[in-house]
Amino acid sequence: MAKKSMIQREIKRSKLIAKYQNKRQDIKKQLKNTSTFIEQIELQKELQKLPKNSTPCRHRNRCWKTGRSRGFYKDFGLSRHVLREMSHNCLLPGIKKSSW
Repeated sequence: MAKKSMIQREIKRSKLIAKYQNKRQDIKKQLKNTSTFIEQIELQKELQKLPKNSTPCRHRNRCWKTGRSRGFYKDFGLSRHVLREMSHNCLLPGIKKSSW
């Protein structure tokens, strides 16, 4: 189980990402359409003024059951440990334990 503070920090990041998403996209569109170097620098400064945690690349995928961030399977939203346990208990439809 992940620490509650880490899970809350991730929730805070996702709220910031949603809040600044439109502003970030507008600045990036303006940045693509600029022709002068000085305008580019000004727009880059505007981007840098936005909070660091509002960038989508800082968002970590977490298991919905345990909050674990490592070994995450995107198709199921689970970490590898929970995926294994749930598949052994036949809780995931379409998943079979392979044996050879």
